[in-house]
Amino acid sequence: MCPVTSGAPAPAPAPAHAAFRILVFSRTTGYRHASIPAAITAVEVLGSFNNFAVDATDDPTVFNDANLARFAAVVFLNTTGDVLDSAQQAAFERYVRGGHGFVGVHSASDTEYDWSWYHTLLGATFDSHPAIQQATVIVVDTGQQSTRALPNPWVRTDEWYNFRALPTGVSVLARVDETTYAGGKMGVEHPITWQHAYDGGRAWYTAMGHTACSYSERPFLDHLLGGIEWAAGIP
Repeated sequence: MCPVTSGAPAPAPAPAHAAFRILVFSRTTGYRHASIPAAITAVEVLGSFNNFAVDATDDPTVFNDANLARFAAVVFLNTTGDVLDSAQQAAFERYVRGGHGFVGVHSASDTEYDWSWYHTLLGATFDSHPAIQQATVIVVDTGQQSTRALPNPWVRTDEWYNFRALPTGVSVLARVDETTYAGGKMGVEHPITWQHAYDGGRAWYTAMGHTACSYSERPFLDHLLGGIEWAAGIP
């Protein structure tokens, strides 16, 4: 059962004149997170209250030039495994190079291991995780859209990812304090959320978001909203 928090607001009608549109992509060919439906609903609610439209799908055929041009940002929401073929990958690369945004949530880093461009865009590659448990997140950069509203320190429960290597060339926004949970393998500076400009576009990633409870947690939703808006180029 999720803790009682001030969570996602009740659904509102989609904005009649949305400021921008995002694509939420949740295809999995490996592990499929049970939290995906709750996550999609939460993003749709965020859009309805923050003047952006959301198209959610797990259909990879939407990755073509004409369709992708409709979106300010694409969200890989707990994707796993190989989710795009080579033509779809090429279309997504062109999309990012055209100045668009990417948001990766949690197991987006457990996706497309053989696509090197994607993992440079994302910043790191999943390696392992301990059991779901409470830990303390330290906000490193409190001045960004996705961090301004966060408590600091931020104590929350999630599945805390270890990566094959630390991300390079990114701006780390938050790290998880390995002294506050068991199973961390990245050391003192264990990044958990970051952003960077890459290949003409913008990429924001958080390793948080495994649990369905995350998507009724007000600080996490504020964090995700800020990441979406930053990736979409909305100040």
